[in-house]
Amino acid sequence: MTRHTVAVLSAGLSQPSSTRLLADRLAEATGRELAGDGTPPDLVVIELRELAHDITDNLLTGFPSPRLRKAVDSVVSADGLIAVTPIFSASYSGLFKSFFDVLDAGALDGKPVLIAATGGTARHSLALEHAIRPLLTYLRAEVVPTAVFAASADWGAGTGEGRDLAERIGRAGSQLARAITRSDGPARHDSYREPAAFQTLLAG
Repeated sequence: MTRHTVAVLSAGLSQPSSTRLLADRLAEATGRELAGDGTPPDLVVIELRELAHDITDNLLTGFPSPRLRKAVDSVVSADGLIAVTPIFSASYSGLFKSFFDVLDAGALDGKPVLIAATGGTARHSLALEHAIRPLLTYLRAEVVPTAVFAASADWGAGTGEGRDLAERIGRAGSQLARAITRSDGPARHDSYREPAAFQTLLAG
């Protein structure tokens, strides 16, 4: 049986963090689905708050520290990625974006990714579709259809909001697991094509 690896990226700034809590629940849901054949996945959790200085230094110098390189390698080599960020000013956090800025071009090509976010109120959930999904799509990752947002009210145990969140988490985890197992097959041809040079377009 194939033993998959899932990288779990949490950009929460506080400790404890609702962002990390959501990341853990998504990892559990994905792990249950992948363990259906009796082989649980390896879950590699990466707390970006612990790498904040390393990421900044890399942006300034172009050279990653050993522990940042280890985190990047874990993301790049994983069969799938769960990426969770808090929402600030209607978008992902600067720390979340900065981590993706240090990745090499093509590092996430075709990688199954589940995106999720946390925020104070449900009105911040739009950031998943207008900011986070476009970012991962630009990086040519395979982002699963269900994105999960958790507002403060969603964490109420036994409430309608809590049950809705649990359903979304289960659905997203199932989609990521299916995307990961699909990628076990023969290598897919990359359908991305580099844009033609401007002079070529003018020449017809």
